Amino acid sequence: MKKILFSILMLICICSSSNIAAQDNQSDPRSQTVMTLSSNLWKWMADKNTDKLENLFHENAMFVHMGGAWGKKQEVGIIGGGMIHYKHADIKDSSVRFADNTAVVLTDMNLLAVVGGNEVTNHFMVTEVYVQINNEWKLISLSFTKLSR
Repeated sequence: MKKILFSILMLICICSSSNIAAQDNQSDPRSQTVMTLSSNLWKWMADKNTDKLENLFHENAMFVHMGGAWGKKQEVGIIGGGMIHYKHADIKDSSVRFADNTAVVLTDMNLLAVVGGNEVTNHFMVTEVYVQINNEWKLISLSFTKLSR
């Protein structure tokens, strides 16, 4: 778990570093595509649309939650089975940065979810990492950092 968190932190630092041409969401033509995928991600999770999620998630994707970290198959199963139901993402701010074929989306949100039968709302900074493979964007990493209010 420490390796995963360290890797995500390093990727964020690299993307924001001045010696890599990280571009803001206003100037890169790929921005709209990635931001639409990010928006769809939250809709598909709320709808428990596992077919769309299965297609979006990279085969080696890693998901880091407050309860642990797991891969694509487990994430799709948890969402489809309703063990975690992401009901509504109230997005406060979202931005995207690019480094080569990688996009990092940072989203400040309040997330309403049902976890273990209990409805909860948490304030998160969510990090989504997408990679472009053969002109198709795939989600390779999704991590939640709980923020205090």
